[in-house]
Amino acid sequence: MSYESIQVGILSNRTIKFVLNGDFTSTNGSTYSGKQKAKIKDGEVVFLDEHFDELIFQPTGENASFDLIDVVIGINFHWERMENQRFKGSLKFIIEGKKLTAINIVNVEDYLTSVISSEMSATASEELLKAHAVISRSWLLCPIQEQEIRSKEQEVRGKEQKDSGISLPTSEYQLPSSDSKLQTPNFIKKWYERDAHTNFDVCADDHCQRYQGITKASTRAVEAAIEATRGEVLIFDNKICDARFSKSCGGITEAFENCWAPVHHPYLTPVIDNVDAPVGFDIELTKEDNAIEWIRKSPTAFCNTTDKTILSQVLNNYDQETTDFFRWKVEYSQQEIAELIARKSGIDFGEIIDLIPIQRGESGRIIELKIIGTKETITVGKELEIRKWLSNSHLYSSAFVADRFDLVDHIPQRFTLYGAGWGHGVGLCQIGAAVMGEKGYKYKEILQHYFRGAEFKKIYP
Repeated sequence: MSYESIQVGILSNRTIKFVLNGDFTSTNGSTYSGKQKAKIKDGEVVFLDEHFDELIFQPTGENASFDLIDVVIGINFHWERMENQRFKGSLKFIIEGKKLTAINIVNVEDYLTSVISSEMSATASEELLKAHAVISRSWLLCPIQEQEIRSKEQEVRGKEQKDSGISLPTSEYQLPSSDSKLQTPNFIKKWYERDAHTNFDVCADDHCQRYQGITKASTRAVEAAIEATRGEVLIFDNKICDARFSKSCGGITEAFENCWAPVHHPYLTPVIDNVDAPVGFDIELTKEDNAIEWIRKSPTAFCNTTDKTILSQVLNNYDQETTDFFRWKVEYSQQEIAELIARKSGIDFGEIIDLIPIQRGESGRIIELKIIGTKETITVGKELEIRKWLSNSHLYSSAFVADRFDLVDHIPQRFTLYGAGWGHGVGLCQIGAAVMGEKGYKYKEILQHYFRGAEFKKIYP
């Protein structure tokens, strides 16, 4: 199994401007440097009036790099913006639909160095950096391993079928589609799988892992964390773990199957984000009364911190535009929430009468939410779809309580959502892990806290 390099989708547009910093050899055999431009025309990549099915620029020296102009980051989030980014490795252009896509072919460990500096501050503590290096490497390589397993199984099945002439069952490793949905007239349950990309391994934005090349200043500490954990991954049952992470779990992490496909991963189960359970709470948060009390109050947890020094380890400049992570509040007028839900769902609910949790996960996150309107009543899930419907970008999390105010003929004129955590809450809690690092926990202890039952394995030297 080879893990030498991966392909990262960076940017899609009809025209892409880029700068070659140093000499690069192109698909046509010529060498180029400096400012360049590629575009799509008649379903082909066009560069300097030459047409290609795909176009690759490979660096001729170790210090060469390339810049991509106007890369969109934070896509569909409230911090969405454009910036110019610089990358190591090769630059590849392909056609996807009616757009040109720029792909970075890069060494795995170089990719991880960038991810750690992009997902959090490069000045984070040594143990947090090591912990994130291991989970980012695991998250990246898990589907690559699964694909190789499926390919080998299909090869064996094909040979057996050819030899026997009998049709054999398909592989047990088949995954749900990237956009899975269960829908009836009054029920929509949708989740988003990680296999959405078919022409490259991962994208560069929050859908996968933030990867901004060498744009973000790395540090010797980041490089040392990558080197110290080189080739190290989390495994369970002899397979690389699908190691998920989010900014803040809100006090308890969530189960994988409550956010994505109905598949149980024993290492992605609810974990209290503390040494002991908080005093004075019933933490069976699938029960509504318990969830309400949990969300409205501020229980003790590793991720319950306002320490700016610790938060700056996890949060880059645009993340720090958000000030409340552990507990937060969002307010809407009737007009605002009715227009928002109609626009994001594509359904005219009329005026919104109520938001009723039907099912909560173990972290208090709502898995199914009934939206009652004057024209429609529909139950929606899972957690990300709920967050998409209730915010212009993404609601911080689906762990919230909705209060109604100023009722006129039973219709509230204002809603206030009180919420807990930021993100899906599955796996490692980045803010909690930062606090653990400051408290003296080693990286393996941090990972064993969040990924129960997982083990460590070095899969390449």
